[in-house]
Amino acid sequence: MNNAAQDFIMVYVTTGTKDEAESIAQSLVAARLAACVNVLGEVQSTYRWQGQVEKAAEFVLIAKTRAALFDAVRDKIKALHSYDVPCIVAYAMSDGDGPFLEWVRDNTRES
Repeated sequence: MNNAAQDFIMVYVTTGTKDEAESIAQSLVAARLAACVNVLGEVQSTYRWQGQVEKAAEFVLIAKTRAALFDAVRDKIKALHSYDVPCIVAYAMSDGDGPFLEWVRDNTRES
């Protein structure tokens, strides 16, 4: 079984509420689109929206999955997310511990 780190990604997402973050995390793991999703505590975000500088409290999700599943992960998040333009960004893993990567592979579905 090949567990090259470049086959895996972490997907970074922000949400407006903890409940929304937990719901998305649960859905991704239940659907085997992610092996694990971390929900990080409240963060303060400053951003430009519709010509104005805004500030808001948000929650961060970090999903560990396989690169081949990104389209399905993105589509599931968009279907559940309340934002018009949600932050959904994938970061390639440049390296990783073999047993962890095997666990991610074993706990996600085939693309």
